[in-house]
Amino acid sequence: MFLNLSNHPSINWSGKQLQQASIYGELIDMAFPFINPAWNTKEVHLLVNEYAAKIILLKPKAVHIMGEMTFTLALVHLLQKGNLLCLASTTVRKVSESNNVKISQFEFIQFRPYLDE
Repeated sequence: MFLNLSNHPSINWSGKQLQQASIYGELIDMAFPFINPAWNTKEVHLLVNEYAAKIILLKPKAVHIMGEMTFTLALVHLLQKGNLLCLASTTVRKVSESNNVKISQFEFIQFRPYLDE
């Protein structure tokens, strides 16, 4: 199973991204949680532990994690300790301008493993 934990549901992914995810099996979306910017470290870690437990029970082959950085870093470290493959998506940002309005489009390139400690 390929678990997508992000704010970008797989229904909106490109064919290339879907194809690369399919290498790991069934694609499952899990919405990235809201991380209150006023929370302290302990509050973030409580949510990290909750999500780690949910993910470990699912036994995915790979977890795509993209979102709020402190939560993501802590969750990746926990999942890696459990020998789960954690991936980030890499993109090329294409910016165009029309009538003084910048429009950004992102082209998926690959999934890249998060580095271990």
